Amino acid sequence: MKVIGIDPGLAATGVGIVRGKWRRIAGYAFGCIHTPANTPLPDRLNQIFSKLLLILKDEKPDLMVVEDVFSLERYPKAGIILGKATGVILLAGCQTGMPINEIPVREAKQVLTGNGNASKKQLEKSVRCMLNLNTPIKPFHASDAMALALIGLLRRQNTIRERSAEKKSAEISFQHS
Repeated sequence: MKVIGIDPGLAATGVGIVRGKWRRIAGYAFGCIHTPANTPLPDRLNQIFSKLLLILKDEKPDLMVVEDVFSLERYPKAGIILGKATGVILLAGCQTGMPINEIPVREAKQVLTGNGNASKKQLEKSVRCMLNLNTPIKPFHASDAMALALIGLLRRQNTIRERSAEKKSAEISFQHS
């Protein structure tokens, strides 16, 4: 199973890819899609879309997990811009025909650290621990994306296992009817 996690951002969109089964990680990659601040917004969104589309076509993940959009009351414009970046990310995933899950950042922190209010540094440390990696994952956008990919892998495997158990249960009850 291969899962791609995306941490949307206009200046830097984090990308994390993880391959594995259950808690056994067979491989991973991470990085960021950067856009220059002096570039017009439509061009920056196009850069995010185009680069992500190439990654999705090259990597062919089974699932994409995107951090859900949030907005701080103090910075409503930032939330709107983040929503625009998330829109082109979702469009890229949709155009490749893959399943997409959106996860709120607090939920990701809760799952991996046990604390929905964990700092970015705490989340990054939890991700490194799961990957058995000693060197820090930088920037935080990349570690956030890896966190989303790891959650997607764990949840997808659990969903597959649950569906398999339900199917077996249905087959057993059908045989005894």
